[in-house]
Amino acid sequence: MNRELINLIEHMSKEKGIPKESILENLESALLSAARKRYGIKLNLSLKIDPKTGDINLSALKKIVETVTSPEEEISVKDAREIDSSKQAGEDIETPIAFHDFGRIAAQTAKQVLFHKVREAEKGIIYDEYKDRIGQIVSGTVIRKEKGCYFVTLGRTEATLPIKDTLPNESLKRGESIRAYVEDVKVMPKGPTILLSRNHPNFVAELFKMEIPEIHEGIVVIKNIVREPGDRTKLTVYSKNAQIDPVGACVGMKGTRVQSIVRELKGERIDIVPWTEDPRILIARALSPASVEKIGINEEEKTAMVVVNDQQLSIAIGKKGQNVKLAMKLTGWDIDIISNTEYEKMRTEEAGVEMEEPPIKDDKR
Repeated sequence: MNRELINLIEHMSKEKGIPKESILENLESALLSAARKRYGIKLNLSLKIDPKTGDINLSALKKIVETVTSPEEEISVKDAREIDSSKQAGEDIETPIAFHDFGRIAAQTAKQVLFHKVREAEKGIIYDEYKDRIGQIVSGTVIRKEKGCYFVTLGRTEATLPIKDTLPNESLKRGESIRAYVEDVKVMPKGPTILLSRNHPNFVAELFKMEIPEIHEGIVVIKNIVREPGDRTKLTVYSKNAQIDPVGACVGMKGTRVQSIVRELKGERIDIVPWTEDPRILIARALSPASVEKIGINEEEKTAMVVVNDQQLSIAIGKKGQNVKLAMKLTGWDIDIISNTEYEKMRTEEAGVEMEEPPIKDDKR
């Protein structure tokens, strides 16, 4: 039976990922609790399990006296010397207790306490593991959908992916494998709750880190990233190595690298913008795929007026203003876009604003 106990502990350790020593400590605590219930809480009990043999040693600490008046707390000199011949009156001695005399109720109590403690230890391990993975991508399998959430198994635990944090019009099926961004890990009464997202801007940033070796190695850096999930993402990148083109590294040969990310995002368009400290050039690039004719800026107020060809106006603004809104978030500038025709009409009124052609025509991506 003792060897079976050790085998059970080793199996539980491997299955739950909990150190064997921790399970032994929990089991000792559980059995000690059951022993106190069986023998009375007044007894000063101690319990140890031999980690090699599984032998359980239960004992009560008693005071050695000439005349015993409280058998639960005291032992006679004669009985004490049968355990340890060197003991004298007034000293304490560990007196062994037959472990088999626990009873069914006590054994059940030990089982329940052990189960609870192992669950608590398991929760702690899961929390410690995933709190360090906040901001990273994990892979999992959808197991069910309920109460406005998908539940995703990550192996030893489940994570929650709210439907509002999936891609627009995305309907995940049971058994479908997905990747998602760990947005947060919260401590809840039933255990840690791992919150996932597929529409967070950093989900795309982490996909780039996974797919682009130069970003993973820190040679190419994502300066900023903004996103309208399901429609368009814009990101600025720069290279620490002058020999490496940051946009080319992200796009890959014939677009293979970026296309793998686009497929993961169900066709979401991605604009990769070379970072520059020149605000005129940066704003013009950020308005991609539109072509910019002229730009005037007010550096104090961080506002910019952008002139585009009449045919480019709707592209620059985007559907429901999406393109210009993302460009403003990406650059940090308040951008006003007008057509070339509008500009010609107001040119005399805006004589105080110097308009320039952004020197970017050869840099369009």
